[in-house]
Amino acid sequence: MLRHAILIGTIVAGVLGPAAAPAQVALSRTGNPTLQVPETSTAAGDTARSGEASDVTKTDGPLHLGIVLYPGFEPLDVFGPLEMFMNVGSERLRIHMIAEQAGLVPSSTGGYASSIAPKVEASVSLADAPALDIIMVPGGFGTLQQLQNQTLLAWLRERAPRARFTTSVCSGSAILAKAGLLDGKKATSNKQLFSYLAAQGPAVDWQKSARWVEDGAVITSSGVSAGIDMALALIAKLFGAETAEQIAAGTEYEWHRDATEDPFTQYLDQGLKGLTATTGQDR
Repeated sequence: MLRHAILIGTIVAGVLGPAAAPAQVALSRTGNPTLQVPETSTAAGDTARSGEASDVTKTDGPLHLGIVLYPGFEPLDVFGPLEMFMNVGSERLRIHMIAEQAGLVPSSTGGYASSIAPKVEASVSLADAPALDIIMVPGGFGTLQQLQNQTLLAWLRERAPRARFTTSVCSGSAILAKAGLLDGKKATSNKQLFSYLAAQGPAVDWQKSARWVEDGAVITSSGVSAGIDMALALIAKLFGAETAEQIAAGTEYEWHRDATEDPFTQYLDQGLKGLTATTGQDR
C-alpha cells in the first residue's frame, strides 16, 4: 500500500508540476487517493492552502451542500459530483443528503425501475434540512414525477434565494425551471430530452450547446457526467483552481474545463421518441 501511495504521488507530481510536489497523498474514507496540500503562511500571518486564488470567498467555517434525492434519481448525477465535493474535505465542505422524507431513496437508470434499483439514505428531510450554501438537484427518470411535487417545488422556492449557489445536473434543471428559479436566466439540460425539459420553463433562455451554464447564483449542467465538470468548476470558484485540479488528478478524471464545449449536442432530442413510448406523453 505504501509503495502504491508513493507511486501515485510521483505520477500526480509529474502531472501538476513542481508546485504540487510538496503535496502528500493519502487514502480517503472511500479508498481513493486524495492530495493533502500543506498550509502556507500568508504575508499577514494567516494560513492558506497553497495555490488558492486570492479572490476565493473566505468563510468562517465549512460551507454546507445539500443534495436533493427523490425516487428515480440518476445515480451518476449524484455520485459523480459527490465524489468531487467529498474530496474538498469536511473541514471546508459539509454534505447533506436530503429528501422529502429522511430514509432510503431508490435510484433508477436505464432499464432499472426505481423499485429494484439501489437505494441511498437521505439523512434529513426537506423540512429539517439545515441552512445551505449550495443546493444540488440531480436528474433521472424520476424527474417527471417531481415536476408535479409541490412540496419539493415550494421548498426550492423558499431555500434557493438563501443559498449562495443553486445547481442542477441533467434533467434536474427542469425541476428548477418548474419552480420558477430559472426564469430570465440562461440554463441547459439533458440533450436527448432537451425540448421536453425546456418546455417546463418557457421563460428560460435555454442553451442547446453547453456543458454547463452559470448565470448568477444558478448553475445548470448538461446530462449525467457533465455534473462532474460543473462540480469541479464550482470547486475552483469556491476553493481555488488548484484544489479543483488536484481533485481531478487524484480521481483520474479528465476535466472538461470549457463550459461551451458540448460534444453531445449532436444527440439533441433523440430520446424524445422513447420518452413518449414510456410515459405516453407527447412533447
